[in-house]
Amino acid sequence: MYSAHVGPDVTVGGPVGFLLETARGRSSALFALLAGFSLVIITGRPRPRTGRAGRQAVARIVIRAVVVAALGYALTALDTDVAVILSFYGLLFLAVLPLYRLRAATLALIAATGALVMPLLLYAIRSSIEPGGWADAVTARDPLARVTGTDGFVELLFTGEYPVLTWMPFMVAGMAVARLDLDRPGIRSRLALAGGGLAVLGYGGSWLALRLVPHALSTVAAATDGGSASSAWWSDTVGDPVAHPPAAWLLVAAPHSQTAFSVLGNTGVALAVVAGCLAVAERMPRLTALARPVAAVGTMALTVYVLHILALWFLGGVWRVPAIEDESLHGGLPVLLGFIGTAMLLAVLWTRLFRRGPLEYLLHKATEPARRVR
Repeated sequence: MYSAHVGPDVTVGGPVGFLLETARGRSSALFALLAGFSLVIITGRPRPRTGRAGRQAVARIVIRAVVVAALGYALTALDTDVAVILSFYGLLFLAVLPLYRLRAATLALIAATGALVMPLLLYAIRSSIEPGGWADAVTARDPLARVTGTDGFVELLFTGEYPVLTWMPFMVAGMAVARLDLDRPGIRSRLALAGGGLAVLGYGGSWLALRLVPHALSTVAAATDGGSASSAWWSDTVGDPVAHPPAAWLLVAAPHSQTAFSVLGNTGVALAVVAGCLAVAERMPRLTALARPVAAVGTMALTVYVLHILALWFLGGVWRVPAIEDESLHGGLPVLLGFIGTAMLLAVLWTRLFRRGPLEYLLHKATEPARRVR
């Protein structure tokens, strides 16, 4: 997460550049998948809550969604270079909430269908957006757009960095994982195999398609502001389309390309990471102990996410520290490591004294009115 916003650019190459590029987009997808997992925890796991308890759980999710979205817009107002994901998350929670009672198999089917269909729908909608057209008319009448100074729901659903249409499959996949009995070794193995298979299908399928479809590589390269399209099957270095992307763009699997190949590949990586972490936690206690600082960060993910954006705003926009903008290997890497080390240190110290992170605690308190639901 930090490496996508601070430190060296992926074009530095070498092992460091490869690791940085691996985190691009895929960390956000993992974040979304885990958000779906957390939704199921709140609404009841392994069995969904029903009756009054179920209604209270739904109310808690709705409150969390509104608070997270508001926090996202507040961070966006700081005008940093970070594409803040929290506002999109807020709407994502509301969009997938009606599915919380479904079984794992049904959720997995919905996620798979969404991964294939939603990118095509998004492509069609984005292709229909023209200056002065229907999107501008909707935005002009959107109260959210007026209050936040953004494009409102059009941005959240279609035109933003994390459009809800193509990010729903990640959250639904996380909900499906949460419905599984992860204490069974066989389930973990299947999860790892599914993750590996989806990664191969997404990235491998894109690699093949870009090379088998005539002129696909050259068409993609000509339509973007990046370099060669030869790495578009897994890397964001291909750049973004400068106008309406050609149909060949649907063959790309770059992490933020919003294509079916990218959604499948990113979901596969997220599933493999979850399966790997579960295996390490069970079979490698020493490694688990060494990873406690990372686990501490995970218990207060919202706090460290917000803090790193505030730090970038203060150091880069207010104090204007030159090192924050340094994207070279020797100048940017120490800054990135400093951010990571500081986050882990603060998280370890905080979790020794408190159960929740500061923002996690405030979010928990904000949902207390849900107890009054009858």
